[in-house]
Amino acid sequence: MTLEFDACRRAAEARDSRFDGWFFTAVKTTGIYCRPSCPARTPKRENVVFYPSAAAAQAAGFRACMRCRPDAVPGSPEWDLRADLVGRAMRLIADGVVDREGVSGLARRLGYSERHLHRRLVDTLGAGPLQLARARRAQTARVLLETTDLPITDVAFAAGFSSVRQFGETIRDVFALAPRELRRRRPRAPGAPRAPRSARTGATLSLRLPYRAPLDAAGLMAFLGARAVPGVEERLNGSYRRSLRLPHGAGTVELSPAGGHVQAALRLDDLRDLAAAVERCRRLLDLDSDPQAVVDALGGDALLGGLVREAPGRRVPGHVDGAELGLRAVLGQQVSVAGAATVAGRLAAELGEPLEAPLGGVARLFPSTAAIASADPEALPMPRSRARALAGLAAVIEAGELELDPGADRADTERRLLALPGIGPWTAAYVAMRALRDPDAFLPTDLGVRHALERLGRDGSPRAASAAAEAWRPYRAYATQHLWAQLA
Repeated sequence: MTLEFDACRRAAEARDSRFDGWFFTAVKTTGIYCRPSCPARTPKRENVVFYPSAAAAQAAGFRACMRCRPDAVPGSPEWDLRADLVGRAMRLIADGVVDREGVSGLARRLGYSERHLHRRLVDTLGAGPLQLARARRAQTARVLLETTDLPITDVAFAAGFSSVRQFGETIRDVFALAPRELRRRRPRAPGAPRAPRSARTGATLSLRLPYRAPLDAAGLMAFLGARAVPGVEERLNGSYRRSLRLPHGAGTVELSPAGGHVQAALRLDDLRDLAAAVERCRRLLDLDSDPQAVVDALGGDALLGGLVREAPGRRVPGHVDGAELGLRAVLGQQVSVAGAATVAGRLAAELGEPLEAPLGGVARLFPSTAAIASADPEALPMPRSRARALAGLAAVIEAGELELDPGADRADTERRLLALPGIGPWTAAYVAMRALRDPDAFLPTDLGVRHALERLGRDGSPRAASAAAEAWRPYRAYATQHLWAQLA
């Protein structure tokens, strides 16, 4: 990624928080790197260098500013916009693939050699996959050290480190403090309750998820609540709860919008799943989005401009599990939102695994692909043709022939989906929008899109919708959300 010095300098001088996460400002005289909105005095021009990632600044020998917390910002929205190798790699690194499978596993998933992958990431971000994963682990560790009372050993493994020694060395390199010193310096409000000592006993961890303002929290909660699968999800008093199927075990989360952040209360079977759970919750709520960029692109549109300006913080809800979303998309074919949720609830009651520690009405996991693939389609609570399509999709996912995660090649995944019996363009586009995180996905045949366009006085036919949507690139998924929202 090429950073234009003067543009970065202007953003830093203005302390413009919209650019937090897009790039990082490093000061040669202090050896510290900051977010663009850091309140510290602006350094002299000759003493500043800009980096496209925190990992690049760390690799150059800079340590994180303890005043502005440059790691405690939303991620760059560029990684959802980019469908190339770098964008796919960054989405998988954020999910913890390097920690779980190593660089070789990351390269295998992407279909490239380790050498080529490393070269592309260094060219774009100034750091290779190991450095990028290390920066992510350091960020998670700092949050845990400052917001919980977990033992140091638990923090190390929850953040994805393979050893306590590696954890200590990284924290000292990045923050110039030992882990215990970093914890002692954390702010604590007078009389604030202490966080749980250990998540191994099933305690709940409460973390703040930052985002770029504004955020249409009410719209997000309404969207998720309307589609909530009984037993798997629920909306309660403005919050959203659901079960989580994670790499090392199960968990639950309750997401509650608060002033300037979303509060996430997580309960995990295995503490190693913390970083993956947080990242998936961020994807679910689209918290790395840049709402100003969406307004700039759509706010002047003759058809959508008014809707966009009225709700500038509207997001495109993602999902915590791409396979689950794909299966639920099949269930939603040619039925209402409420009808799809009802059928999914019946399926979950029959095939979903119960949770050891339910959270209110959230008592089980959505059925695994293995459970659905091995079930008799004739016995599933839905029309036979849909049951066969559901079982067929579950089988190819379970066999590893299709991956529905943000690191998948979007165009190739769409082709593979359309080749499966019973799956059409609507399902493929819906999966691209929510599971693959494609901000330009569009559903021209969707009945809601048709009705919304007709309500706006336009032709809602698929051909006319596709033609109108050309002006909404590369944010057609956001345009779709605005169309759907006006029907609600």
